[in-house]
Amino acid sequence: MLETLFQLFFSIDFLQASIRFSTPLLGASLGEAISERAGLVNVSLEGMMLSGALGATLGVYYTGSPWLGVLCGILGGTLVALVQGFFSITLAVNQIVVGIALNIASLGATTFISRSVFGVTESTQVAGLGPVRLPVLGNIPILGDALFNHSVLVYITYLLIPVVALVLTRTEWGLSLRAVGEHPEAADSLGVSVAKTRYMAVLVCGMLAGLAGCFFSLVQLNMFVEGMTGGRGFIALAVVIVGKWNPWHLALVSLLFGMLDAVALRAQALNIGLPYHLLLALPYIVTLLVYAGLVGRARPPAALAQPYIRD
Repeated sequence: MLETLFQLFFSIDFLQASIRFSTPLLGASLGEAISERAGLVNVSLEGMMLSGALGATLGVYYTGSPWLGVLCGILGGTLVALVQGFFSITLAVNQIVVGIALNIASLGATTFISRSVFGVTESTQVAGLGPVRLPVLGNIPILGDALFNHSVLVYITYLLIPVVALVLTRTEWGLSLRAVGEHPEAADSLGVSVAKTRYMAVLVCGMLAGLAGCFFSLVQLNMFVEGMTGGRGFIALAVVIVGKWNPWHLALVSLLFGMLDAVALRAQALNIGLPYHLLLALPYIVTLLVYAGLVGRARPPAALAQPYIRD
């Protein structure tokens, strides 16, 4: 039993899988933290990621270049974010309702486009972004394989942590962003365009969510599968709440949820006797517990989900 637990929690494969699974959650939650700092909540995060996954697959399918595929994936997420911004900012429609509608529309649209291009039963493989071992760091015993032998998208996502932290706390735009999320009327009176700031925030969120979606189709599977994000957009929303909109905290919480996914995967491989479906549901059960236990205690931006209509 002890040997099984050691293999489950202290193996190189487990550490690698934890970091891999945390990557899309981290990318999407960083984008959502920026958007929520400006007062805009995106329940449509799942749709942005799914559109990014399909956009990346189509980009590689038609161009043959994984990096052009990444750009197409970012564009896919940004398009959904643009629609979210138009309804939530320009038309001042309820942000939650818009997000739910966009998730449903994104699932239907990506399924329709995927079947139109690849067929109903055919699974078309595309070129992906395989692991890259970093020089010197990759040669460190044990940690080299676990931490420094991943896809470039993993490195890019984790490098975004200090960038986002710096932007939010040390730039004029970051200050305006937080002012708009806390008190849009006061920000407007000081000459800050609330609509422009929120549009920029939601578009950045779409770009990062689209990048997160690229991970599913270009790193994990090298193909598009209908609904392949599997609710990770909703988990990313929970990550933002638990991480209290702090990029460094988001990284730790994303890693925790990534470990839950890795536990489910490793436990199935080791056949420890727990029901298969229970293991798959583990990350979602924890997400529900998080929403139930921490939502009331986490202090969101004061104007979160509140439309602003200038007098």
